[in-house]
Amino acid sequence: QRYRQRYVDLWANPEVAERIKNRSAIIAAIREYLTSKGFLEVETPMMQTIAGGAAAKPFVTHHNSLDMDLFLRISPELFLKRLLVGGMERVFEINRNFRNEGLSRQHNPEFTMLEVYQAYADYSVMMDLTEELIGLCVEKYCRAEQVQFGDVTIDFARPWRRAQYADLLKEYAGCDIDDIKAVRAKARELGLELADMDDAVLVNEVFEAAVEDNLTAPTFVIDYPAPLCPLTKRKKEDPRYAERFELFIAGMELANAYTELNDRAVQEENFKIQLRGQQDTMATMDRDFITALKYGMPPAGGLGIGIDRLIMVLTGAATIRDVVLFPLLRSKSADGGNGA
Repeated sequence: QRYRQRYVDLWANPEVAERIKNRSAIIAAIREYLTSKGFLEVETPMMQTIAGGAAAKPFVTHHNSLDMDLFLRISPELFLKRLLVGGMERVFEINRNFRNEGLSRQHNPEFTMLEVYQAYADYSVMMDLTEELIGLCVEKYCRAEQVQFGDVTIDFARPWRRAQYADLLKEYAGCDIDDIKAVRAKARELGLELADMDDAVLVNEVFEAAVEDNLTAPTFVIDYPAPLCPLTKRKKEDPRYAERFELFIAGMELANAYTELNDRAVQEENFKIQLRGQQDTMATMDRDFITALKYGMPPAGGLGIGIDRLIMVLTGAATIRDVVLFPLLRSKSADGGNGA
């Protein structure tokens, strides 16, 4: 009822209004930090002809004047990379993404993302930027470096842990990433569905089930299996792995970053492999992005941070709905179907 009548909730529960004010202040601080580092804030299309830049199920709409189906964006990534091709070396966007997937305390189909791209950087630069940016928000808007989130205490003292994906799989799942038989045995133990699942995807399913909940303190999980990362450069010393990290806090993924792939031929082949593994008949390759890469994209680092989840952690909110003013709710049968 509080979510349905937020206008009452705001004055009846002062802590709710205070959390929303803190959300606004944190986003303003993020903007101030990035602009002070020479980044330019931009806006890219929310309605796109191709659902690209991430693997997710899109919302579909129809443009009457052009008589064409469009997708609410699942990611701004490929448009922001086009700006790198155009010579804009430091850009960021804070805006909505839409993914037609499940609801939970940590997931909302409409959510706010920060995406940052920096030419002549890599995922190590993005790690430093992420730690500095979130650390700044903790200093400004949390009473101490230790923050209470539900029944866990998060220690934001820097430096944050940086751990290899394969090492964490060994530590918490007890199996070697190269021993697929052991991984499949662990998957069966966890009750995961194994049928028709690619080895790399299966490894990641086990990682999500066995590892992520243990990552309470801020942890950069680095060097993901390359097949999971079609937009990412491989590690020169071991191309089985990609230069990618995800930041976990309180068992939640808060950030995802790459050393961006800028080789046109490799990117096109990765797209083809990705499409072969998709059942969605609407899935297609963004050929204009491939054309952009022919003109030349500089080496770059890219970063995405889930703003709603970040606000949850910094304000101690129990659910993502507590940091969104008007979350979409299931309609009540007694009303006109508008969720009021």
